[in-house]
Amino acid sequence: MNRSPQHPANRLAAETSPYLLQHAANPVSWLPWGEEALTQARRADQPILLSIGYSACHWCHVMAHESFEDAEVAAVMNALFVNIKVDREERPDLDQIYQSAHQMLTGRHGGWPLTMFLAPDGTPFFGGTYFPKEARYGLPGFVGLCRQVAEVWRTRREDVVAQSEELRRALAEPTAVATGPARLDASPGAAFCAMLLDNFDPDWGGFGGAPKFPHPTDLAFLLSRPNDPAAHEAALLTLRRMAAGGIYDQLGGGFCRYSVDEQWEIPHFEKMLYDNGPLLGLYADAWAATGESGFRRVAEATAAWTIREMTAPTGAFYSSIDADSEGEEGRFYVWDRAEIERLLTPQESALAGRYWGLIGTPNFEGQHWHLKVAAAPRVAAAPGGATALGEDEATLLESARAKLFAAREQRIRPGLDDKTLTAWNALMIEGLALAARRCERPDWLATARGALAYLRQMHWQGGRLLAASRQGRAHLPAYLDDYAYLIAALLELLQAEFHAADLDFARELADALLEHFEDRAAGGFFFTAHDHETLIHRPKTCHDSATPAGNGVAALALQRLGHLLGEPRYLDAARRTLDAFWPQLKGQSGGCATLLRALDEALTPPTLVILRGPAGELPDWQCRLARRHAVITLALPNGLTGLPPALAKPETPRVNAWVCQGVTCLAPLANFAELEAVCKPVDFR
Repeated sequence: MNRSPQHPANRLAAETSPYLLQHAANPVSWLPWGEEALTQARRADQPILLSIGYSACHWCHVMAHESFEDAEVAAVMNALFVNIKVDREERPDLDQIYQSAHQMLTGRHGGWPLTMFLAPDGTPFFGGTYFPKEARYGLPGFVGLCRQVAEVWRTRREDVVAQSEELRRALAEPTAVATGPARLDASPGAAFCAMLLDNFDPDWGGFGGAPKFPHPTDLAFLLSRPNDPAAHEAALLTLRRMAAGGIYDQLGGGFCRYSVDEQWEIPHFEKMLYDNGPLLGLYADAWAATGESGFRRVAEATAAWTIREMTAPTGAFYSSIDADSEGEEGRFYVWDRAEIERLLTPQESALAGRYWGLIGTPNFEGQHWHLKVAAAPRVAAAPGGATALGEDEATLLESARAKLFAAREQRIRPGLDDKTLTAWNALMIEGLALAARRCERPDWLATARGALAYLRQMHWQGGRLLAASRQGRAHLPAYLDDYAYLIAALLELLQAEFHAADLDFARELADALLEHFEDRAAGGFFFTAHDHETLIHRPKTCHDSATPAGNGVAALALQRLGHLLGEPRYLDAARRTLDAFWPQLKGQSGGCATLLRALDEALTPPTLVILRGPAGELPDWQCRLARRHAVITLALPNGLTGLPPALAKPETPRVNAWVCQGVTCLAPLANFAELEAVCKPVDFR
């Protein structure tokens, strides 16, 4: 492969994104997305080659090594195109637009690396994902493709322009149209639940076949269904199977992005912060609801991984860990049986072989073992999906796990994307705060608060959020997800431990969300702010992806905040969001799990419990509620002042509980048994 030192025209070296910095020495004359690159394309009347990826992406690395590091390939790219490189994690607005355009142009789902060819005005006219340097896998060779695309641009400009106009019209079709107040009902949630259960894999959990993704938004929806044993069991079985599989790191904790097979056995090895925050909360919820110790063990290991490997000295959380190390996917995680036998005693090795199924042909590329709990379907009833072990065996297995983990720590680690993203940090803050409340772990809560402190200091400037930071540089205007996720995270922090400053911050964020993102004409929220850079499309969607839909989280969080504060502006904005997307929910609710949870709470407002009394007596009530009931609880010790009217309950010499649902409130209760009778637990039987 031909390589060259940093190309003088490559403009990525000053960027903050680790992904862009990975390409700073390419011979390709990469430019970051911005007015300079777009102006250059317009002035030269030259098409744009847009490449979107992220630092932990295996196939992004493959395409980079094959093509972008090759001087001959780069020469073709530089001659024919203005080349723009984008980190999809820093610019999810661009990624959403061009992934949608890819699907419209090709009829196929996209992915990363996303390779799009644009007219100088930014409208795409051809695209794909990974292209090999030489033709294979049924894909054209990249160099030949570049020449063909450039020839089409040169000789068939009228066709390109006509297609571009049609694509822009298709993108501009509104996803939510104001039709006035809707007559909301529960049918979309019931239909979506039935669809999930129809698609549920009763042996291995999850939905559909390979590849399998965790889909935490769908699992959270199923767990939230009142008195629906089938929904609950589908979610719980999925959580058990994932915990027994290779998608879960059996040694170090934390979850990989997805499994390439239906049995959760072999993952795509990258670990993303955005998966692990919601999954941490789900496992804590599952433990609180069932008492199964395996769920708590997974929550503890995932929190430990987050603190050990994903928490920066600043207190913020890193973004992701790469799938590759030493140029190979999964190399850090997989084992030779001989290596295991060298590290363990004969007794430990024998047990490890039985427990992790290290028999027969190795399960990773026929050469190595990736650890997973053996025979998961036959141990469905076991907590956490693991085989039942006696006390001596459990001690022996823990010794083996510790030795293997210590040995693995000596290996060359996968790459770390060390930037801080507001939205992804908020997802982990929410997960840690929820798990801390469920599991009574103040250390997890302290970690969550450390990340929040960083975001307030670095990402909250002039009453607006910034989306990303790295090495002391915060930049990029924040998106809908940043605001919505952070409000939701603050609501969890308030339940774990009330701080008036958190409530004030939540109100500031909610006000900014309404001012800068709401579609005042049609309802709902745009993904970008009203003063954001003008792009070829302005997304507004209710569909969850790997992360929850911003409109769904905004509606859910604004409703809850509105009930806490008695603030009709927030409740009205949430209702307008449901009204705007009601035709979609009524017609096809698939993929809208988060917004459906907001719909459920609009139809049946959540139970709100305000505890007031001596500081020393509140934690007992708070913990018992946290572990047993699906309620929103705020514990307000005597002595707090300046509370909003809706929360300003009188101080009492012993704990009193005020229970409200919507605008209906009961007389204060001073007996926990009475409170328990009012706040019925979710039935998980």
